[in-house]
Amino acid sequence: MQKILRNVFILLFFLSAFLTSRCFANIALSESLAPMLQKVLPAVVNVRAQVKITDLATLSKIQKERGKNNGEIPDKIFSDGSGVIMDASKGYIITNAHVVDNAQTITVTLTDRRHFTAKLIGIDKPSDVALIQIQGKKLTAIPVADSNKLKVGDFVAAIGSPFGLNQSVTSGIISALGRTTLGIENFENFIQTDAPINPGNSGGALVNTQGELVGINTAIVAPSQGSGIGFAIPSDMAKSVMLQLIEYGNVHRGALGIGAQDITPELASAFNLNITKGAAVTQIIPNSPAEKVGLQVGDVITHMNASEINNSNDVVNAVAFMRVDSKMTITVLRNNKPITFTVTLSDPKKRQEMSAQNNPFLYGVGLKNFSLLSPIHGPVKGVLIVSVDEDSNAWRADLAPGDVITSANQQHISNIGDLKKAVASAKDTLLLNVLRGPGAIFLVVNKEQ
Repeated sequence: MQKILRNVFILLFFLSAFLTSRCFANIALSESLAPMLQKVLPAVVNVRAQVKITDLATLSKIQKERGKNNGEIPDKIFSDGSGVIMDASKGYIITNAHVVDNAQTITVTLTDRRHFTAKLIGIDKPSDVALIQIQGKKLTAIPVADSNKLKVGDFVAAIGSPFGLNQSVTSGIISALGRTTLGIENFENFIQTDAPINPGNSGGALVNTQGELVGINTAIVAPSQGSGIGFAIPSDMAKSVMLQLIEYGNVHRGALGIGAQDITPELASAFNLNITKGAAVTQIIPNSPAEKVGLQVGDVITHMNASEINNSNDVVNAVAFMRVDSKMTITVLRNNKPITFTVTLSDPKKRQEMSAQNNPFLYGVGLKNFSLLSPIHGPVKGVLIVSVDEDSNAWRADLAPGDVITSANQQHISNIGDLKKAVASAKDTLLLNVLRGPGAIFLVVNKEQ
């Protein structure tokens, strides 16, 4: 009797498991992205820009994006990409900067095959975001999700116009978040996805299963053979740039004036901190907002504007998308005690202009005391040029890294102190004698250029 009951129990167990699996299988088979996509697809457009080719680098970049390179150098070429309608009433469309850079004309094609000539509102190359505008009726905008709430494993769909084809959709999951140091853009905080992104998808939409925009498809990293990895700009970052482009026509970034480094377990131990996230301040730029409010080398940044800081790249991105004169709150750990600062971001151009006024001859020049016993020049004492900023007066005078200044305005120079005295007494020009390689030359740095 017990054996019969046991067999009946086992049979009922497997029957229950079978019915449950069939139930979930039916649910899975009945699920589809189609209802969501029907609402979203009208908000994703094709963007075609007619670009005048002025150099081979631009041609190579566009041909790589299109997946074609026949070696020809035409006078003009078309850059194909995608875009996302962000505001239906005003016709604002976000796309990638590299899609419309140097564009003479921009044509937008909707899903209903209507064509519009678009106006370029603004472009931000460091983030690879551009904003264009069309004048049209019955447009459909896409709802925007909070990309900060994304998690690895979330399902997403990539929508765009790969290889010039209209309205193509691929799906996958978010493979990683906060991807940086890829060398794709100046400011990187990419969403990585295994949803296939192909040439022409640039500027298209990465959406969640609710049909909300979570990212702007931007780049592919692929080996010479095999499939590639897709990357998208988070929607929060793209929207931040868009709002500045709408209001100002540009993104005028503020500067904090620090250098930062990721907190590692070794650094945390050395600082006697029980944390695994954050960014250690490694440098404070003189006369910067950071110096003025009292930030110090060795402070560990944990929050900026109440957002948690995981690494130094978070610091870069937090500052990069705030405009000049914006106020920012920064929380740091100093000697294991939290301190909060409120800092006003400065204009890096004004700081450069101030440096140029204070030191018109040698602003933007890195200097180092130098001594050498040379087989050609004999014993040498002077000032070594370590670096020269482009567009500085010294750069225009052809002063270059590796030069050694031995005299200024015909006064012998042995160190940086001597050089400062000579510069202070100069009026409109500074005559330098420098050693360059096996020889020596005179250079004239003008005060006003």
